[in-house]
Amino acid sequence: MQVNAAMTRDVRVANPNHSIREAATMMADLDAGIIPVGEHDRLVGMITDRDIAVRAVAQGKGPETRIGDVMSAEVKYCFEDDEVDEVMTNLGDLQLRRLPVLNRDKRLVGILSLGDIAVSMEDGSAGLALAEISRPGGAHSQT
Repeated sequence: MQVNAAMTRDVRVANPNHSIREAATMMADLDAGIIPVGEHDRLVGMITDRDIAVRAVAQGKGPETRIGDVMSAEVKYCFEDDEVDEVMTNLGDLQLRRLPVLNRDKRLVGILSLGDIAVSMEDGSAGLALAEISRPGGAHSQT
């Protein structure tokens, strides 16, 4: 199955010059913990609720702090025509629960989450990815 059959297509994008308050409001409206950050029709980063808590609030930064100052600028992504099985392996290796999805022109077309995979693939294979994602430590550990 290709990523485009499982991904969420309705994606809102924040601007790096928006405040983290605006990002948090978007997250609350969408009931999401991550928002892609774009500038001039290009994906330039991702902002997560954890970025706001750990990179901003824990360091004493206020709600008007620019998203660009606390976002993750190194963005891992997949393509809409990639195979979900391959992407699941990458999610496990990278210890990520979601990836932005780009078309071959590198334009954002969706987000693929572990939840999307669990709903789309009825063979339980999402559990294997979750086991890898959930192992302690790794690049995204805050300790």
